[in-house]
Amino acid sequence: MGAPYNLPADWKVVWITGASSGIGREIALRLAASGVKVAVSARSVEKLRELEAASPSIKAYPLDVVDLAATHAAADAIARDLGPIDLALLNAGVWHPMSAVTYDAASVTNALAVNYTGVTNALSPLLPAMIARRAGHIAIVSSVAGYRGLPVAIAYAPTKAALISLAESLYPDLLDENVKLTIVNPGFIDTPMTKVNTFPMPFMVTTEDAADRIIKGLIKAPFEIVFPFRMKLLAKFSRVLPYRAYFGFINTLPSDEGPTKT
Repeated sequence: MGAPYNLPADWKVVWITGASSGIGREIALRLAASGVKVAVSARSVEKLRELEAASPSIKAYPLDVVDLAATHAAADAIARDLGPIDLALLNAGVWHPMSAVTYDAASVTNALAVNYTGVTNALSPLLPAMIARRAGHIAIVSSVAGYRGLPVAIAYAPTKAALISLAESLYPDLLDENVKLTIVNPGFIDTPMTKVNTFPMPFMVTTEDAADRIIKGLIKAPFEIVFPFRMKLLAKFSRVLPYRAYFGFINTLPSDEGPTKT
């Protein structure tokens, strides 16, 4: 895991959603090792308890982010137990690969509820509290998949595009309120979510590498963190391509769906 990070002095309490596995779990462990009190949330109570047992600085708050009332209750409990939330990493997400041929409305609805509404639910308690204190940092985990539509990502890419737009819309207001906002747009990360994929995933990084990049990026508090570099170049370039050129490029890519992740 490496040496503890030189974190900002105001990172006393961090809340991570989607913390039961992948980058959420890895970031929780790294921040706890650096002396931060870390509140972790996810639906899996068992996995959260295992994470809680790994460090005395980690406390579990089981939560389904789709439930607005429960999200408010979790945020209130964290503030009561640990103190005001200084950094919130909104990371909960699902991936349902599908094509037009296998389109499933229930999976699309679920992805929208978890990936997008899960974030807006968390913002409901976070924004008033941070604005009132004129302090805090919100990090929203999106994806380079949100830059443009992608094959197989019918349920996923639109939710990530919505998160990028949400962050762009919030940022000017929060800047005036002295609240930091960062959108995190990684490429492929080797996590349980991506293990279901059978198509090529270029420039994949490990969970450990991704967690390290995100923490180091958040310390600097930019508007956007995007990695790895080669994926950043490819994804940014795709945003400016005219449709004819973009679809011509996309049609050359493999699009095997693989099994559905729920």
